[in-house]
Amino acid sequence: MTSRLDKLLQKEAQLKAQIQQAKAAERTLEKKRDTRRKILIGAAVMARVEHGEWPKADLEMMMDGFLTRPHERELFGLDAGADESETGDKSEAKVKAEAPKAKTKTKAKSKAKVQRTEDVEQSAGTKKASRSPAELAEPDFDVDKEFNL
Repeated sequence: MTSRLDKLLQKEAQLKAQIQQAKAAERTLEKKRDTRRKILIGAAVMARVEHGEWPKADLEMMMDGFLTRPHERELFGLDAGADESETGDKSEAKVKAEAPKAKTKTKAKSKAKVQRTEDVEQSAGTKKASRSPAELAEPDFDVDKEFNL
């Protein structure tokens, strides 16, 4: 009787291991699919910017608000802000002393980005609002071929 029970327990352990392997394989596949989606989204956005369909200033503004790590911000030519983010703490006096400078820089950057956006829109000959969603949704090229994917 115990030999039958031992066999069943062994079979149960094997089935549990197979289930774990199958779940791990599914997680791996979904992670690969998610990464592929992110690559394609990035390729599509970059292509729109390169073709002048989306202002580069809008992309820079989006990435400026999204990226927090200094090495990632550096890839896009954004201020790294490494001093504050690496240490994580500043003295209260230092924060107060830098506050007016930061506001001035932020306002100047915002004005520059708005101006670049307007310049790109004028050079393209159309305003962003005048494009229909259908025009924005369908690329006029093959993303896979364009980016060797």
